[in-house]
Amino acid sequence: MENIRQAPIGVFDSGVGGLTVAREIMRQIPNERIVYFGDTARVPYGSKSKDTIIRFSRQIVHFLRTKGVKAVVIACNTASALALETLQPEVDIPIIGVVLPGARVAAETTKNGKIGVIATESTIESHLYNRVIQERNPNAQVFGKACPLFCPLVEEGWLKDPVTVEVANRYLEPLLATGIDTLVMGCTHYPLLRSTLREIMGDKVNLVNPAYETARELKALLEEKGLANDRQDIPADSMYQFYVSDAASKFQRFASSILPFDVDTTRLIHIEDY
Repeated sequence: MENIRQAPIGVFDSGVGGLTVAREIMRQIPNERIVYFGDTARVPYGSKSKDTIIRFSRQIVHFLRTKGVKAVVIACNTASALALETLQPEVDIPIIGVVLPGARVAAETTKNGKIGVIATESTIESHLYNRVIQERNPNAQVFGKACPLFCPLVEEGWLKDPVTVEVANRYLEPLLATGIDTLVMGCTHYPLLRSTLREIMGDKVNLVNPAYETARELKALLEEKGLANDRQDIPADSMYQFYVSDAASKFQRFASSILPFDVDTTRLIHIEDY
């Protein structure tokens, strides 16, 4: 068991958004090693079919298994919504997604039962957030809104640009009109727009960050299964590994801008081989 505790956590996303989840894992469980994969060649996932997302996710899990991971976090709302249930019975290690932790917190913390969910088109159309929220809070009303332009704006680095503010206003006005008191940032890119979202929604709306909640859930899961790493003397260069399917230098620049350290090495792999 000793060796398995020191094995890394596999974290994957369609691109850079999942780095917000990796960042939360680094903050909340700093002893854990991470192997991160960003599917930058095939981003975005939000407009692709369920079968395609399952195929992509299966390939990535196969790749992460070759790195000896002890658990997998699907740090992508779209893949969590469309592929998690299919993949879980196929692997013998814990695998969690980002939808359930965020949906649970929204269901438990809303005061007036009106919850907004902003996400990609695929996540909204899957109705998974609605299902999970209403299982836990049958009286809740869920208002979903696809915000497809947020991901490219974030990846362009336009976090506080007037264009981004204008787009956000247009997306969020209909949600404001419903009187929601809770808003789930249902795509891993969206926490990077938190300050813009907060300005538009005001202080009375609670913003739920599934990345934060997922790291909490992962921590509890590792402890429960006896997988938590109890050693602190891991060499820095083997703590975090980054892999992508395309555009490594662009990924590296973005990762260095949002993680608490500079990412020196990002390896390119051919994901279709897995």
